[in-house]
Amino acid sequence: MMLITASDLALTYNGHRVVDGFNLKLNERSVIGLVGPNGSGKTTVLRGLAGLLEPVSGNALIGGKQAARMDKQQRARMVGWVPQQESSAWPLTVQEVVRLGRAPHRGWFMPFTPADMEIVERSLARADLLDLKHRPVTKLSGGEFQRVLIARVLAQEPRVMILDEPTTSLDIQHQIQVLDLVRGLVQEQGLSIIMAIHDLNMAARYCDGLVLMHKGRQISSGLPEKVLTPENFRAVFGVDARLYRDPWNEWAVTVRDGHKDGYEKDTTGTKRLVDR
Repeated sequence: MMLITASDLALTYNGHRVVDGFNLKLNERSVIGLVGPNGSGKTTVLRGLAGLLEPVSGNALIGGKQAARMDKQQRARMVGWVPQQESSAWPLTVQEVVRLGRAPHRGWFMPFTPADMEIVERSLARADLLDLKHRPVTKLSGGEFQRVLIARVLAQEPRVMILDEPTTSLDIQHQIQVLDLVRGLVQEQGLSIIMAIHDLNMAARYCDGLVLMHKGRQISSGLPEKVLTPENFRAVFGVDARLYRDPWNEWAVTVRDGHKDGYEKDTTGTKRLVDR
């Protein structure tokens, strides 16, 4: 079943047309990553797919219905949205924030039922937050707070999670923790994921498919090795790079540093000898 479908989607931001001709089909139990330079339209596309922006042309469908015109509660039962940046000025506890995810399933002034609290506890556990559930979110690290936002969406019990740059500003350890969590949700709970992701190494390793964007248009889509080609690296990012399998059989991106010394650098900055 196609959970989310976009066909010839065009979107505006601040009155300017910034996305044109975008197409996507999201299957069940899959992870799709949107990649591309800053300003390529990734966040705008995600907001359109989540029903937060009305298309100027084309379609963004959730379960066959126009996403932007769905009832908000109905849409929230299908799709959970994790923004790139969110902060809390109020010292709510982790548990209180995650409880907000139950809103689509209950009235605003209805008391939480035992079933609601069981789902909240399960969401906290899945995001490894049980030990932090009574801590104010204002006292959390960036990685911890990102897991809180994911747990809040889990409490919604959606079928699709849309994440905008979930690893931005996180160190490598917390990037892996967050992406392992996201990948595990697909394998263990059957969710489908669409996320914008800046790190191409992580995108290739964690995503089943990629969509490469540039200047508001979709350049390529498919398996990571079909999208992250030397030709696309040059055309979109302006660098000589390639995707290869590292010694652990994981995808990695290596970038030529411009020196004719027979070396390339991977995206961590480490040089390695190459065949020429």
